[in-house]
Formats: sequence, structure tokens, C-alpha cells
Amino acid sequence: MGVLAGRTALVTGASRGIGRGIAERLARDGARVAVHYGRNEAAAKETVAAIEAVGGSAFALGVELGLPGDAQALWEAFDRHADGVDILVNNAGIGGARPLSEIEEEEYDKVFAVNVKAPFFIVRRGLDRLRDGGRVINISSGLSRTAAIPQQIAYAMTKGALDVFTRDLSKVLGHRGITVNSVAPGIIDTDNTAELLHGTQDGAAWAASISALGRVGTPADVADVVAFLASDAGRWVTGSWVDATGGSLT
Repeated sequence: MGVLAGRTALVTGASRGIGRGIAERLARDGARVAVHYGRNEAAAKETVAAIEAVGGSAFALGVELGLPGDAQALWEAFDRHADGVDILVNNAGIGGARPLSEIEEEEYDKVFAVNVKAPFFIVRRGLDRLRDGGRVINISSGLSRTAAIPQQIAYAMTKGALDVFTRDLSKVLGHRGITVNSVAPGIIDTDNTAELLHGTQDGAAWAASISALGRVGTPADVADVVAFLASDAGRWVTGSWVDATGGSLT
């Protein structure tokens, strides 16, 4: 029996990258996992199939975030498969590398809608589904604490807002025994960073050089931190910002 046996998890943006790594790890620990995706149904089904292939339990939910009514639609889809959730991982997010002089209002509004507004209302609409003693884990970014990539200013701002949400939500939900934490990855080897890491040799070398551990992170590196916070072992950690950058901020 895994440490999360009998629990249900919802991971947003779980069809690929960090989200897929988290979904697979939580399932390996025994949780039944709702694999949310925005548009890539095929990738979500691949994640579900990978979980089931090793004896885990999962189901896919397709709802595009950043649109009016997205949180309600997500929970309505979830309700067709489960009657409550123990672990909520707000992982879905979009980024951008436009400098301040180029970003326009539409793009700014979109990144805040997906990265800040959606997690807020997913929690808000899910309060009666989130079981006492549960977990809320928000995937932040090392960029909320460093100006190392200033062209991602709007994206970094959204993660700073998400960290404040984490901090205050921990006090709002603490009386129910629910912990709330942010996990902040650094540069992780996913399809989102493929151009940087694999487009040129210099990109990969630079990314490895800024880590105190001398390598680029993997989705599993982040997923293991999330799994700790989701387990009983993480019961006394709440309201925290957990650095999962591999020492990139040192």
C-alpha cells in the first residue's frame, strides 16, 4: 500500500512536463489522480495510460483555463469521476519571454488569468470538495525570488502573486488541518525549455552552471518534493515557499 492510498489528487496541467511528473509520482504513491489538461487530450491520455500501466489509477479532465467559468467547469468534470479531493496541485501555467517594452494588455491579462485567477477560483469553487486534512500545493517559480531573467517580468509577477495566495490561504484553511505550500522549480528539462536546453550547447551549459548541483533539473526532482508535502510526512509544513531550484538562487 502506498503512502497516499485511498486519497484522490487533482493535478492541473498534468499532461506533460512537471505536471505529468507530479501526477505519475502521486499515483505511484497510491493516490487516484485526476490528470487535467487544457487542449492536449492525447498527451493527457498518454499520462493516464502510463499511470495505469504500472498499476495506478487515473482519469483525464479537459478544461481550458483562463476563460470565464473555467474553475466551475473543472470541478463539474471532476465530479463525474470522484466525490472529493485530498490533494490539489495547481501546476498549470503559461509563461512568456517578452520584455516590458513589448508585452501588451491582452497577453498580460492572459498570463494572470491562467497563473493567478484560475488557481484562486479552483480553490474557491473546490472548498466543499477539499477534504479536511488535505493538501494544496501551488507550483511557483524561482523567478518570484530573482531577476535572473527579467524579460519574463509578467510571468514572475504571477508567481509572486501565487506565493502570497499560498501564504494567506494557509491561515484560511489551517483550522481544517489543510496545509498549503508553494514549490518553486528552477530550470527543468521539459518541452517548454527544449529550445533553451537542447537548441544550443551553450544553453544547457548555462542552465547547469547556475545550479549549485551543477545540472539541469528533471520533472522527477520537483515531483519528489511535491510528494513529500502531499504525504503525512509533510503535515507540519504549511505557508511555506519551498526552493526546488537545485540551488540556483544561491
